[in-house]
Amino acid sequence: MSIQDWIKNEVETNDVVLFMKGTPNFPQCGFSGQVVQILDYVGVPYKGINVLEDADLRQGIKEFASWPTIPQLYIKGEFVGGCDIIREMFQNQELQAAFTEKGIEVQQSA
Repeated sequence: MSIQDWIKNEVETNDVVLFMKGTPNFPQCGFSGQVVQILDYVGVPYKGINVLEDADLRQGIKEFASWPTIPQLYIKGEFVGGCDIIREMFQNQELQAAFTEKGIEVQQSA
């Protein structure tokens, strides 16, 4: 299985996937850490995938989305964006709406 096929499988079989530097419990860059904090605050279950563990994955995810930076968030197989986009969507309540529209329950306390 090619790295592109592996990535495609991950984003298609998990409702919410975050390709990040480090893990959700131990982010290894500030941008990944910010997205983890947002997802944890919103309260959606997600799969964090550490791109630092595999150079092919690190390059492959950039090619997969034609997006040069990490982290990258996918909801129901669709690329949403990186840290700046996720932060802006969260602040405008658009991220929470995107989860709800795709049938993913948001646990955020109001």
